[in-house]
Amino acid sequence: MANDMSAAALSIRPLTRDEVPLLLQLIRELADFEELLPAVVATEDDLRAALFSARPDCEAVLARCAGEGVGFALFFHHFSTFAGRRGLYLEDLYVRPDARGRGVGKALLAYLAGVAVARGCARFEWSVLDWNQRAIDFYRAMGAEPMDEWTVFRVSGAALTRLAGTAAEAPRLG
Repeated sequence: MANDMSAAALSIRPLTRDEVPLLLQLIRELADFEELLPAVVATEDDLRAALFSARPDCEAVLARCAGEGVGFALFFHHFSTFAGRRGLYLEDLYVRPDARGRGVGKALLAYLAGVAVARGCARFEWSVLDWNQRAIDFYRAMGAEPMDEWTVFRVSGAALTRLAGTAAEAPRLG
């Protein structure tokens, strides 16, 4: 097969409800690659609720080649206070090993860049593991710039619960 997949062979489109089991399989493959498989606690029901509720938390697109799911991208909107507009944040992008090097990752990124432009987003951004040099090189080749001056912080689990317990007033839902 040619290095880049032909437009006819590769399709990228929004995930359907029926494809949630495939998405979860791909998420597990990604986690295994990142040596984080035990961290995957998501279920098909969790993903369906996040993706297909009346007010979805995120969106996903699936890349298929000759009908076979070969990759996905899961994304959501965030907001830039400086730009005064929303942006698109890519939470995860994964391409199965046998489909890598054939343009699938580039096609997924280009698709999402098109979504960002069409929706008037100020930017399109994501994080990459610092040990994944292949991905870093790939992203740089696509014109992405690392934000070296930023450090990602996270509060989760018991620390999140403790921090929430320090709030002077209970948050209101809505």
